[in-house]
Amino acid sequence: MPQEIYVCQTDDIDEEDVIRFDHNDQTYCVYHTTEGFFATDGFCTHEEQHLEDGIVIDNVIECPLHQGRFDIRSGKALSAPVCIDLKTYPIEVRDGAIYLFLDNETPQS
Repeated sequence: MPQEIYVCQTDDIDEEDVIRFDHNDQTYCVYHTTEGFFATDGFCTHEEQHLEDGIVIDNVIECPLHQGRFDIRSGKALSAPVCIDLKTYPIEVRDGAIYLFLDNETPQS
């Protein structure tokens, strides 16, 4: 059964922005786009660069290190040098609060 984790209030993330969220030695990124809120692993799959400093445009996060790009909604790697997709996580918004849902599996690297 998925574990529900409170992340923040919706007002804490500007549209077309990202915040870092750490939980149990794991880092996640939560994004606010015109299509809503989304969550992925917090590190780029190319060289473990944190995505919180990346640029969010539409539904894409661009890694600040080598400019690899991912679709925030699906985690799909969109441009070199990234070729491994990001893991994504379900988000729910209730009463102005954002909740991240984590499975009970061991995190994959």
